[in-house]
Amino acid sequence: MITTAKRLDVVEEYYFSSKLREVRQLQSEGKPIINMGIGSPDLKPSKAVVEAVVSAMQDENAHQYQSYQGLPELRKGMADFYQHNYGVALNPANEILPLMGSKEGIMHISLAFLNEGDHVLIPNPGYPTYTSVTNLVGAVPVYYDLKEDNNWEPDFEALEKLDLSKVKIMWLGYPHMPTGARGSLELFEKLVAFAKKHNILLINDNPYSFVLNDKPMSLLQVEGAKDVALELNSLSKTFNMAGWRVGMVLGNAEIIDAVLKVKSNMDSGMFYGIQKGAVAALNCDKSWFEEQNVIYRRRRELTNKLAEKLGCKVYAEGVGLFVWAKLPEGIASAEKFIDQILYEKHIFITPGTIFGSNGEGYIRFALCVKEEKIQEAIERF
Repeated sequence: MITTAKRLDVVEEYYFSSKLREVRQLQSEGKPIINMGIGSPDLKPSKAVVEAVVSAMQDENAHQYQSYQGLPELRKGMADFYQHNYGVALNPANEILPLMGSKEGIMHISLAFLNEGDHVLIPNPGYPTYTSVTNLVGAVPVYYDLKEDNNWEPDFEALEKLDLSKVKIMWLGYPHMPTGARGSLELFEKLVAFAKKHNILLINDNPYSFVLNDKPMSLLQVEGAKDVALELNSLSKTFNMAGWRVGMVLGNAEIIDAVLKVKSNMDSGMFYGIQKGAVAALNCDKSWFEEQNVIYRRRRELTNKLAEKLGCKVYAEGVGLFVWAKLPEGIASAEKFIDQILYEKHIFITPGTIFGSNGEGYIRFALCVKEEKIQEAIERF
């Protein structure tokens, strides 16, 4: 018998990988499943993006291996995007590294900076991949609490009481996933000061800042943030390009170079046509965000009604691609609650527990479902 590596003993299959298999099985049995679980945009990229990809197919070097650092015009597009939308100046030559989705960046950064036994601060609740990648590289997850009574922001007094001597990386993500908490520049300033005090690499995962959010922010807006911080961003949600796998990591040249050393040994560059499409996306004007948010706003209003049908209380301050809602009093298990709805009403909702223990008592709806389907879900109750 061929045995697996020991590192697989400390991770489970990604929740959505296994749960969506069950959902597909129910669909194959004829069940009319409405999937409100995963944040995979159902809307299309702009026409200009698709046209750019089609046109790129005729370029002479379209089908060759591409640079590990991406096309110069892609890096420039990313730099211009950050300057225009966040007021952050970045050198496209060495402070930006395009990624095949920001999820791969979590692995690259962890491989570049974590040794076995290093500690990693991970938000609870937060994106499950932070934990799984930390475990895969042999580091130790250390969870810090985010709670509704503190607006889903870190408690700095509690952080200072932790043993921080072995902490190498701190993950955060604002707008926050799964809750939708906005964060603030004041919070970012405190986080940068905390990271500098304890010599911690701070990483903000920032793919949701243009969805239903009138104040997009970047951690790199804080003066001196580049000394200790990286930011991940993505075109997946902002431009409806989730399956295209286009992301980026941004920060000072020395830190970016360390990430490139890992990345250049793991892939052979992003497909040329997709890079050209990404350039076109980054050049979209503000009307693009406004048109998308008109759709998402209507969907959110309907999803709020669905949550109310379930007796749930919506976190009204949330922005981004999800609706975070507190379960009715007396419901002991979020997972049992969503399974009952899945099997009886054929609606898939995400339990808050997959994001950490502080997600117990909450559920998350994705706004990646057409209005008529959300209305149908409401009518099933």
